[in-house]
Amino acid sequence: MGKKEVPSLVKDEKLIQRRREEMVKAAVSLFKENGFHRTTTREIAKASGFSIGTLYEYIRSKEDILYLVCDSIYDGVKVRLQQDINGEDSGIQGVERAIAAYFKVMDDMQDEVLVMYQEAKSLSHEALPYVLKKELEMTAIFEELLFKVVKQGELHLSENEIPAAAHNIVILGQMWTFRRWALQKIYTLEEYTQLQLQQLLYGIKGA
Repeated sequence: MGKKEVPSLVKDEKLIQRRREEMVKAAVSLFKENGFHRTTTREIAKASGFSIGTLYEYIRSKEDILYLVCDSIYDGVKVRLQQDINGEDSGIQGVERAIAAYFKVMDDMQDEVLVMYQEAKSLSHEALPYVLKKELEMTAIFEELLFKVVKQGELHLSENEIPAAAHNIVILGQMWTFRRWALQKIYTLEEYTQLQLQQLLYGIKGA
């Protein structure tokens, strides 16, 4: 499933990118406060700093904006994660650093991640498979890291267990956002990360 094309009447690619980034930022705030269905395109345009007519030069519908929000968030998470993972790290320590980096990204992008998962169900049948594919691509980053460590003999996981472990890592990072109303009253991010690392990795090792 390829990237969905969102038509624009404007031909300047840099201007399109800048305007859409402004829309995404405004939409995240409004969707968080009011939800997707209760937010109007007029409100998004106003919060973005331009007219409703200008907004429709860059998108066709409010659903286009939701798609751009989801696409932007996944790209942001993936870029941040790849930047924070040190390619020279190897073994269990490398996996630890990658997980800690991912949890930090989830903490930094709490509102965006929460909005995306609350509202992704409103995406079209055309757009949703692409967004779900992006989720799997993020999970695949951890699958690859775990596979390398298993191959090195530092983790004992079967080929069938590696994808489940990777999905667990992704979900536990997201849980810091979804259940922040409870978890962030109990733990700091560092404490939460260390607890999850202990259960995810060292528990698996049986140390």
